Amino acid sequence: MLQMLISEVLQETLKILLIVLALMMVTEYLELRFKDKIREKITRKPSNQYVISSFLGVVPGCVDAFFIVSLYVHGLVGFGALAAVMVATAGDEAFVMLAMMPRTALLIFAICLVLGIIAGFLADWVARKVKLKTCQPCEIEIHEEERLDLKHFFRGHVYDHIIKKHMPRLFLWLFFTVLAINLLMFRFDLGAILPQNKLLLIFLAALIGIIPESGPHLIFLLLFVEGLIPFSVLLVSSIVQDGHGLLPLLSYSVKDTFYVKAFNVAFGLVVGLILLCIGV
Repeated sequence: MLQMLISEVLQETLKILLIVLALMMVTEYLELRFKDKIREKITRKPSNQYVISSFLGVVPGCVDAFFIVSLYVHGLVGFGALAAVMVATAGDEAFVMLAMMPRTALLIFAICLVLGIIAGFLADWVARKVKLKTCQPCEIEIHEEERLDLKHFFRGHVYDHIIKKHMPRLFLWLFFTVLAINLLMFRFDLGAILPQNKLLLIFLAALIGIIPESGPHLIFLLLFVEGLIPFSVLLVSSIVQDGHGLLPLLSYSVKDTFYVKAFNVAFGLVVGLILLCIGV
């Protein structure tokens, strides 16, 4: 029985990874192809920053968040743009959502796009009110390429970046998370074990969302697919977590990382409490 279960989980994991790999390749190529035009548009005025940062955030993956972090530490965008992209992004989990539940994923992306724009305006307003001292423009090394050709793209981006860096880690997280949930569902009634209090689940999603890593948040995605948690909990998890998006900023300024993460958690909890009040 265990051998059969492992085989089924492995097949499901590989199927999802193939879809994710294809999505990542297309997304990364488009990001590299049009990043100069995006940079030109985004730095014109704050409202542009909120909209474009949120739009980039809902594009699956962490590259767009890295891009906004790079602009932020160079002083080209403000704190609101940084907050917007972190609220909107779901990191590599977005690819898995598209592979497992495309319709619900698109709904979450649409909601996060709107929430990211709202968060951008709100973050800058809060920063002005409390006179928040954010980072000064500096130089930070973010992976950017001068030119784009297919040979370099497949070797430097598809193989060195996506396959070597993302796929092994995503495979491990996905395989063992799916296996663990299947084992638990085989032995126990997870619906009875999980907290029935939606408020507690929302706080748990926000707490785990603090982890700056793609992977731990898959638990909420898989629990939602199994019908064991409500939509509001999955949405809070998507808002608060940002995959690897904050890691480049963490290497530059712990203070700014704390500021944007604190705002992200507070914003996600407020959204979760509103959804709880209306029964979602």
